[in-house]
This record gives sequence, C-alpha cells and structure tokens, in this order.
Amino acid sequence: MSLLAYWTHDLSPFLIRFGDSFGIRYYGLAYLLGFVGAGWLLHQYAKTGRSQLRSELIVDFMTAMVIGVMAGGRLGYFILYQPDSLLHDPLIFFRVWEGGMASHGGFIGVALALAWFARSHKIPFLHISDLIASTTALGLLLGRLANFINGELWGKPSSVAWAVIFPDSPYPLVPRHPSQLYEALLEGLLLLALAQWRFWRTNVVVRHPGRLAGEFLIAYSLVRAIGEVFREPDAALIMGLSRGTFYSIFLIMIGLGFIAAKPVLTAARK
Repeated sequence: MSLLAYWTHDLSPFLIRFGDSFGIRYYGLAYLLGFVGAGWLLHQYAKTGRSQLRSELIVDFMTAMVIGVMAGGRLGYFILYQPDSLLHDPLIFFRVWEGGMASHGGFIGVALALAWFARSHKIPFLHISDLIASTTALGLLLGRLANFINGELWGKPSSVAWAVIFPDSPYPLVPRHPSQLYEALLEGLLLLALAQWRFWRTNVVVRHPGRLAGEFLIAYSLVRAIGEVFREPDAALIMGLSRGTFYSIFLIMIGLGFIAAKPVLTAARK
C-alpha cells in the first residue's frame, strides 16, 4: 500500500499552548481527569453504602493516591526503563514536562500509599485495594489516549489499513500499529467495564476482600502482554520479553497473592 494511504500523525500534545514548551498538555489533563473520575466513583460507592471509605475522607485518599502514582510512576520509569539517565542527571526526575511514567512503578507507589492510608484511618487494606482497583482503568484509558496524541510509545511496523506514520519514530516513513489505541481499549475500556461490572453486579468486595484487586492485576498483566505484541519495545528485552511483559509477571504473582489473602487470614483466625 502506498504511504499516501496512511495517516501521518500530526496532533499537538497541547490543548492550549502559551509558548514553545509551556501550556496545558493532554497528558497532564488525562491524569487530572483520571483522578477526578476516580474520586467521583468513590463518592458513588460511599453514597450507596458499598464502601468503608467515608465521603469526607475521599479528598485525603485521592491526595495520597496522586502522590503514590506520580512518585511511583516517575521513579519506576527511570529504575525499570532508563536507570542510566537518573544516575547521570538526578534532576531529570523533576522535569516531568519531558515525559516518563511507568504504570508498574505507579502500582508500587499506589500500594505503598494504600498501606499508609489504610493503617492511618483503620480501613481494611484489602477492601480499600478493591476500591482503587475498580477505578484504575479509567486513568489508564485516558493516559493511553494521551500517549497517542503525544505520538509516543508507538507500535511495530505494520501494513494494516489503520496503521499510522509517526514522524518521531526511528524510521519516520514507516507505518506502524497505533498500539496506544489498542492499549486504551484493552487496559482502559475493557478493564474498566470488567471492574465496574464486578463491583456493582456481584458482592465480591464484601464476601472476598482483595479478590477484585487481584483479578484486576492479573487481567491487566494479560492485556498488557497482548498490547506489547504490537508495541515497539522502548528498552532492551529481558529474557526475550519486552520489559512491560516481563514486569507484568510479577504483577500476576501479586494478584494471586491478593486473591489468596482472604482465605489465609480467615484460616489464621480459626
């Protein structure tokens, strides 16, 4: 197929631009809307009596989540993908406008923030993990859409009719999978629908605390691995696997731990 048949990515990363590199970026807006949306869902849970997180605590809870996501995601990006960059230029950590977030690092940051918040407010850790897990995919959906708008994290070369030419890729005239959109559908829309269905249509959060969080981590790992098939690796492979797939193996193990945690705790009390 002729190159003229493919769309060339020409979207601006800015919603509103005030200078060459300053303005309101879609990526930052995606994070903001993701947190606001998660807070709204948590309010709905509290209003319907399906949550032990009281409405008056949601702002404090979301503040802790923002810190966990941003610190964990940022630090995780450099540790898991570009360790040399942080060693040679430690201040790069604070230059967030240059991009660089890792979802796996974000999960770790959230877990630590959850543990602190649960202990501080005497809310069961497994229960509060289920709550945040049921909202996480919304942020992933918006974040992946922002990745596409930014023209980053592009896919592997492809000749499919919907392939896109990304001018900033290593070979700027080669059509590629819009893998960001695949991930938005899988990690975002699909997982959000699944988590919300489990939360509202079943009593899993009440009867099996931790199961929803475990299911989410396992499902995320599986769809992330599928997405990685179409995505150009953004760092050296580990054991022949992309880093996104390799790190997801550990998330599956953690997810299984969440699912098994309740039976173990129940058995211990007996």
